[in-house]
Amino acid sequence: MATDRAAAEGMPVLVPVLDNHRFDEAALARYLAGRLPGFDGGAVEVRQFQGGQSNPTFHLRAGGEEYVLRKKPPGKLLPSAHAVEREFQVMRALAGGDVPVPAARLLCEDASVIGTAFFIMDHVPGRIFPDRVMRSGSAEERGAVYADLARVLAALHRVDWQAAGLGDFGRPGRYMERQVQRWTRQWEAVKVEEMPAMDRTAAWLAAHLPEEEETTIAHGDYRLGNVILHPHEPRIVAVLDWELATLGHPLADLAYACLTYHMPPGPSGLTGILGAEAELPGIPSEAEFVAAYCRHAGRPVPGGLDVFIVFSMFRLASIVAGVWRRALDGNASDPRAIAYRERYRGMAQRAWDIACQARS
Repeated sequence: MATDRAAAEGMPVLVPVLDNHRFDEAALARYLAGRLPGFDGGAVEVRQFQGGQSNPTFHLRAGGEEYVLRKKPPGKLLPSAHAVEREFQVMRALAGGDVPVPAARLLCEDASVIGTAFFIMDHVPGRIFPDRVMRSGSAEERGAVYADLARVLAALHRVDWQAAGLGDFGRPGRYMERQVQRWTRQWEAVKVEEMPAMDRTAAWLAAHLPEEEETTIAHGDYRLGNVILHPHEPRIVAVLDWELATLGHPLADLAYACLTYHMPPGPSGLTGILGAEAELPGIPSEAEFVAAYCRHAGRPVPGGLDVFIVFSMFRLASIVAGVWRRALDGNASDPRAIAYRERYRGMAQRAWDIACQARS
């Protein structure tokens, strides 16, 4: 199928707006007239990006230009989740710097317009690989892409967050303590069944918090699937999906980017290369990726990432459990989310296994 081929080549797939994500497109057009630069009215063509499990994302064609609209999902939401306002704030702050981001044009916090808050950014053409693992291209191209992933993450962590106007974007210090508490609460809020590995991992994390405190801008979901690659070159032209961004510990971001080395191959979007490294030449080892990041960040290679890896896996399991819960409630961004039960359970068990190995 054409859509499958496009996805395999990294071309974003656009589909008609899902029934449970429809909104008043005429009301949107009225709101944008005079507010969106260059748009003075007329019809707005709206299509939805296929995939994505958090904030629904739409392609707009308005006034001869292309934009992207990102909004909160419909229905009852967890506290502090789906923070499109924070996405807009951090993208605005990073504009024009060393971290490539789409130009954020407009934020609407008035839910009466299309049902939820939303923001609009420029459409950046390029390739998006929703998987955590780049399976296409040559070994040389894969190596260049992962090298750029390390470089851009280091560039983010070098940003002076106070000078960028993000002094109120989070609370410096005690990041891991607060994050473990937050995602434990998140898990408890979405929990619909017993999963002992989640509860054990939460308790382990609370007892093994790192002593070192560092504060940088933390993306929170930095991975291959959340960047746009140049249409033809192996380099990043935009970093997307900033809803989990905050002021946090840079090693938590680094560990999250390294989860691909701790997850086995599986369903697209949440897979890894554990046990299949030889099948994908060009992808660096975890040690090589970490060393490249540290070289660009100007910091020594950390002695260990175990607690950050366990935390990242636990947090991802909490997120995926929330996606499954939204699917059960009927307001997930992707109808395939109903099958996410086994995904979160597998991640929970993997987090606990890593914790047990670290303890031993």
